[in-house]
Amino acid sequence: MTIAVCPGSFDPITLGHLDVVRRARSLFDHVVVAVAKNPGKSGLLDLETRASLARAAVASDPATADVEVGIADGLLVDFCREVGATAVVKGLRGGADFDAELPMALMNRHLSGVETVFVVADQVYAHVASSLVKDIARNGGEIDDLVPDGVAEAVRAAVG
Repeated sequence: MTIAVCPGSFDPITLGHLDVVRRARSLFDHVVVAVAKNPGKSGLLDLETRASLARAAVASDPATADVEVGIADGLLVDFCREVGATAVVKGLRGGADFDAELPMALMNRHLSGVETVFVVADQVYAHVASSLVKDIARNGGEIDDLVPDGVAEAVRAAVG
């Protein structure tokens, strides 16, 4: 059985993230979404809330209903070892994403042998980023069409 991990901060999870998870699930026997703390980002939602929203999002889609969600609180390669994953799946919206992801992919392979598979974002979601979703919500804008059901309410509550 081939297992892949889809890591991210998912702060918050977006429809673009779900698209990547859905396509990863079509490529691998089992997929685990790894909700991680990114020390380079200030989080809006706590880890447990992000994991709970991710669980609800994948459970509501028949194509991802069997996807597991876990919290990765250390190195991604350690999380991959724990779940038995041989691949990491990352979505790319453009060249800047590739430039940021390539060194991480190379380091993960160096540390553990785990390979990274890049999935190009669907054009419908190429403009959707968690940071933009948070900015829109902080300024009173509408985000419901950018995130799975239930996520907009959690984000609005967190931004107050």
